[in-house]
Amino acid sequence: MPTHEMIDYVEYPARDLDATKRFFEQAFGWSFEDYGPDYAAFSGQGLDGGFFRAESAARVDRGSALIVFYSDDLEGTLAKVMAAGGEIVKPIFSFPGGRRFHFTEPSGNELAVWSGPDA
Repeated sequence: MPTHEMIDYVEYPARDLDATKRFFEQAFGWSFEDYGPDYAAFSGQGLDGGFFRAESAARVDRGSALIVFYSDDLEGTLAKVMAAGGEIVKPIFSFPGGRRFHFTEPSGNELAVWSGPDA
């Protein structure tokens, strides 16, 4: 049940909707519900959302918000992202509170994965 005035949903552009779906299915085990040929929704991933067919991509250097995943095994998640066709745009680096990396998925959207200092 949605909570009043709390973030409830996120949408991302996808230049190649099929490749984006395959990437998230392979790298993170997501499943999608298609709403026509130009939109695919995901749920149960910490925040529900969807991808819509568009020529743009969400990139931090262009002012986009950054969606950040958590991992108990940062190197293992990095390997899964690469095996699924992701491109690492910021290799693992330390920051106060942990470590993280940034990647793009096949449609060019930038996301990140972080882990605590002991993971």
